[in-house]
Amino acid sequence: MASTAQALTNLHITGDFESSAPNLQKNLHLLSPHQVELAKTLLELGQTHLFKHWAEPGVDDDEKRAFFDQVTLLNENYPGGLDSYIKTARELLADSKAGKNPFDGFTPSVPEGDILTFGDDNFIRFEETGVREVQNAAFVLVAGGLGERLGYNGIKVALPRETSTGTCFLQHYIESVLALEEASYGLTQGEGKKKIPFVIMTSDDTHSRTLQLLESNSYFGMEPTQVMLLKQEKVACLDDNEARLAVDPHNKYRIQTKPHGHGDVHSLLFSSGLLNVWRAAGLRWVLFFQDTNGLLFNAIPAAIGVSATRQYHVNSLTVPRKAKEAIGGITRLTHVDGRTMVINVEYNQLDPLLRATGHPDGDVNCETGYSPYPGNINQLILELGPYIEELTKTKGGIKEFVNPKYKDASKTSFKSSTRLECMMQDYPKTLPPTARVGFTVMDAWFAYAPVKNNPEDAAKVPKGNPYHSATSGEMAVYRANSLILRKAGVQIADPVPEVFNGQEVEVWSRITWKPQWGLTFSDIKKKVGGSCSISQRSTMIIKGCNVIVEDLSLDGALVIDAAKNSEVVGEKMTCEIRLVACLISRRRKVKVGGSVQNKGWTIEKVDHNDTSVAEELRIRGFRIKRIQQLETVGLPNSS
Repeated sequence: MASTAQALTNLHITGDFESSAPNLQKNLHLLSPHQVELAKTLLELGQTHLFKHWAEPGVDDDEKRAFFDQVTLLNENYPGGLDSYIKTARELLADSKAGKNPFDGFTPSVPEGDILTFGDDNFIRFEETGVREVQNAAFVLVAGGLGERLGYNGIKVALPRETSTGTCFLQHYIESVLALEEASYGLTQGEGKKKIPFVIMTSDDTHSRTLQLLESNSYFGMEPTQVMLLKQEKVACLDDNEARLAVDPHNKYRIQTKPHGHGDVHSLLFSSGLLNVWRAAGLRWVLFFQDTNGLLFNAIPAAIGVSATRQYHVNSLTVPRKAKEAIGGITRLTHVDGRTMVINVEYNQLDPLLRATGHPDGDVNCETGYSPYPGNINQLILELGPYIEELTKTKGGIKEFVNPKYKDASKTSFKSSTRLECMMQDYPKTLPPTARVGFTVMDAWFAYAPVKNNPEDAAKVPKGNPYHSATSGEMAVYRANSLILRKAGVQIADPVPEVFNGQEVEVWSRITWKPQWGLTFSDIKKKVGGSCSISQRSTMIIKGCNVIVEDLSLDGALVIDAAKNSEVVGEKMTCEIRLVACLISRRRKVKVGGSVQNKGWTIEKVDHNDTSVAEELRIRGFRIKRIQQLETVGLPNSS
């Protein structure tokens, strides 16, 4: 015990410390000098309760050491360590108990931004600029969540974006980046082809399964060296207003932990050293996006074009937003002391903030029929240089918040433990007034269809509001593709209403294509011609880059599988079809036309409670029944 006493003396742990944590004092000889230092820190921070139920020496000794292994990680993974975490928590919990408004002293106004109209000349110019610029970008996917909230037990990025092809979200994202990479090189061949970095932020829940999904699918065609996984760690939970760390209810030698929020992506990028590697490689942009928005890459070329043209340090991709709609609004805030910032303000804060600052009607629609404050969809484009400069100051730390659920109005105790959280989109809060922060608005039908609600919750959404479910997410893909082709001159039949899992949705022609076929509107316009028509019950799937759809009349199912530099051959199937391969610019171009009519593929309803059906289908309320189709299969080009 002499060594223990000496350790206590060396660390100035005497008197009150010893008496406040006698069980720790008895076990101190088990710990390394570093762990003893951590023990002192915990005692100084008022965390003596963590040791209240520790056993006598010789009992659970390995668990006690494991406790300090966990404390070491919690201390190392938070900027400033546990000392900073607990002190920040106490300040924020005091503000929460007092009901302090985080926007006191701020006046909201509409920030500057670009409102784009799909398909017009301005939009097309931004798209072309964005494709040229995208070779200088890195993509960061925030994918730390499981699909449990959706009624799906896997990782969300493994969910099919749509079930006509079964392409999962992660595959679609990677194939979209590869298509952008190829297209950018095509416009800037003199500069040499660049591999676009692709980073995925994972969590304990998703890391191994994300890696397995990538490895089992050969990274969906991307070089493994292009992909980097950064795992987010959790933070300690808090039991009360004094920020006492919560003991895990299932293990008295563990601190309960929960996710810190997707704002951690900034500190992970900073600590990884990737940002400086990218800067040295000549990159200029970092694009952040979340895991289950199947329409996002429709909007990325034009959004990057806006960032490059306007020279934005921060560009938030947004959609038109109805007043009081349950989605945050991008807002300029000006403080009485002169500070300004352009950030997302949650919808339940924006309306009262407007009312309190001279707008008696609060958040109302303007002459466009939408709120002047565009809807935030958590997709950000940051200029790399200013981003590194800012993170060098903050070490990647993002302004945090706490959201305790109190037992009663006294706000003295919680229903369950809470923790500090941070959000990716709050990065601009610490930027100087000189930072160029803007937004880009694109139509929701084109750019935003997140999958985040389970069937039960989606069915409760008021009519006219978006369901944001797997059902609506898949139907949104077909709707967007149908409207894009309609804008390009194809006659697309109107949709029919249908109800799946209690959600009324529009069912359009089931049209999908690989990103390499139709990356921008200009690409698509060049690849459709003549008089084309597609019936509402039809399915058309295009796989391959060099497919020209011309004078096609489709009433049924058509699958065109044309590998790059290949010729398409097809077999007649109760239809007449013209398939012509012609050599243009040393590449095979495949023209598909004529009349195609067959029994096609139908949509069959399924009960989301029927456990005999796969989860990814149950949460949609339907499955695709393949009855008859014409398939054209690409063969290796022998010429």
